[in-house]
Amino acid sequence: MPTTKTLREGSTQKRTAILTAARELFLADGFDRTSVDAVAARAGVSKRTVYDYFGDKQTLLRTVVDGVGQSVVTTVRRIVDETLTDGTRAADLEDVLVAFSMRIASDMLDSAEYATLRRLVRARSGRPPGRGENPMADTPDEALAERFAALAADGLLDVPDARLAADQFIALTFGVALDRFGSANPAEDSRVRPLIVEGVRTFLRAYRAK
Repeated sequence: MPTTKTLREGSTQKRTAILTAARELFLADGFDRTSVDAVAARAGVSKRTVYDYFGDKQTLLRTVVDGVGQSVVTTVRRIVDETLTDGTRAADLEDVLVAFSMRIASDMLDSAEYATLRRLVRARSGRPPGRGENPMADTPDEALAERFAALAADGLLDVPDARLAADQFIALTFGVALDRFGSANPAEDSRVRPLIVEGVRTFLRAYRAK
């Protein structure tokens, strides 16, 4: 089997076909029951081609997860750009942060891509993501940390550690809803918004610039 150094890029069309086939099979059958032969057959390529492009099944799953994760990252950054805009006024900060959290809850956490990501993570580990596990890795943490640093530069927040502030904000808002209800969809559960609002207020009591 080829080493990482010998893996080849190959044609974009073949790589896409393999990744699409793998994603479909991992979701339908799980990681353990999905064979490289089955992926190759669905993609219309040889088993040797799958190994040449990805090396092994674990790398193939990781590549599929990373691809879906990047789509989620794109959604998060779009929400950040559309809600936590430059020129935010101090008087509007609570409303802006609530709006951001509600958009994350509805547009990202309730999206098909995020649901797919969670299922793929489950396929990789053999169990559902538990409390404290983040299938998005550092997202939306990093994107939010960048914007918190900008808000601090504008004199609206006092955040010595922007990444820590982002982690705590997430835990206080839609993170609480996910832990308590298993969902953070405000359209389906009226309990979500009050939790998010109170989480934002708790965050601002700690981090609003004096």
